[in-house]
Amino acid sequence: MTIKQNKLLLFIVLATFMLAGVFTATMFSKAKELPFEQEVITDDLAEILERGVLRASTNYNSTNYFIYRGEPMGFHLEMLRMFARHLGVELEIFISNDLEENINCLTESQECDIIALDLTVTKSRKELLNFTVPHSYTRQVLVQRSHDSPLRGSENHPGQGVIQRQVDLAGKTIHVQRNSAFISRLHSLMDEIGDTLYIVEMPERTEQLIEMVARGEIDYTVSDEHLARINSMYYSNLHVDVPLSFEQQLSWAVRHGAAHLLNAANEWLSEFVGTREYALLYNKYYNNPRMAMRLKSSLYSSVNGRLSEYDHYFRRYASLVGWDWRLIASLAFQESGFDHDAVSWAGAFGLMQLMPETAESLDVEPGSPIAEQVRAGVNYLRWLDNILSNHIEDEEERVRFVLASYNVGIGHVLDARRLAEKYGKNPNIWKDNVDYYILNKSKPKYYRDPVVRFGFARGSEPFNYVNQILERYSHYRNNAPEG
Repeated sequence: MTIKQNKLLLFIVLATFMLAGVFTATMFSKAKELPFEQEVITDDLAEILERGVLRASTNYNSTNYFIYRGEPMGFHLEMLRMFARHLGVELEIFISNDLEENINCLTESQECDIIALDLTVTKSRKELLNFTVPHSYTRQVLVQRSHDSPLRGSENHPGQGVIQRQVDLAGKTIHVQRNSAFISRLHSLMDEIGDTLYIVEMPERTEQLIEMVARGEIDYTVSDEHLARINSMYYSNLHVDVPLSFEQQLSWAVRHGAAHLLNAANEWLSEFVGTREYALLYNKYYNNPRMAMRLKSSLYSSVNGRLSEYDHYFRRYASLVGWDWRLIASLAFQESGFDHDAVSWAGAFGLMQLMPETAESLDVEPGSPIAEQVRAGVNYLRWLDNILSNHIEDEEERVRFVLASYNVGIGHVLDARRLAEKYGKNPNIWKDNVDYYILNKSKPKYYRDPVVRFGFARGSEPFNYVNQILERYSHYRNNAPEG
């Protein structure tokens, strides 16, 4: 081998070692950048679409989620309905006003797919959750009474009787909701003012603490500004103008690894938040004086779990058919909107909207006491249930058939069962079986079928009727006690 060849070989060897060193150093550098345990990506979105249901956790208060005059309402409820509709799935709601329970529903039991409420994005929470883009922004504010006695030892604000500066909170006792973001902010505030705040964590919701301030039971609490201002419209003695934080993002959250669901939520929220529809929705709940008047209405469910002024009748007669009273309440709302004077174009009357012929067979008329009308309506449900129990053993499944029969008549429901059996579907299962044929019973192909005995029916009405009653019933269970 020549000297020239040896030099070439030596150059190649040295170059190889140098490249290997660079490669090793680069890999070591990359390795240092990677987390110790990488996030495992799961396709939660595909599972939700296959399931056909989005399971969301939220809390109840005067803005997020509540029942008013029998109607499920709320900023986050309405947004969740839109998002679920965007995904093409149904919506199931879990309710808790304990943030730890909301988080556990998502991360531990995994009974929920998404937390939909006013979640402040914090560094510590990012370790537990993946946050969506913000749906709104707010500040934390101090809630106090506006007509307190002057601050002791305060020469700067003689006679005003309210905290005007954050530093004036030194030595004060502040009651806040347990597990809330307000706690960490108050700890930071102590460092900033160089003095002690006495923080009392309470099981009550923030809105309940605001009411306690207004009544003089406690002196101070902390709230997100938009919720505080809604309550100050009702409680005229509240002062909510002292900010305790900079503007903060409020977001929804998913579990770590749910990248596909997060992307879907971000895409939808990013588009929706800039629309006129969003602005109207936000103003409806956060800039509407009428919302404030609903806070203490006896028909605002978060106050006392009351759905209507007729709840005691629904409770009294529910045992006649063996149903939950809240399901009967949902049916009554669907029929009359809880208007006992309602009369339909077809002559159906009262809270339960009984048709005259049916009412006569049950010994009631438009002038009968409301209690008797409710009793008659429940007896009619029992009569339908007795007939269908000969065909459908499963009680929960039979409820759907009874509801449809109450709306459209049992003859049309039995027709739909016969059609389902003829076309290879299960006549004892409502969803995706019999409901398809009741929905399509307005089409000649089906209402002229030889197995049909009761002819044409506007099937979209009982189809939607069942779905809407059961959806509202799920909200009633969230907001009103069982007993």
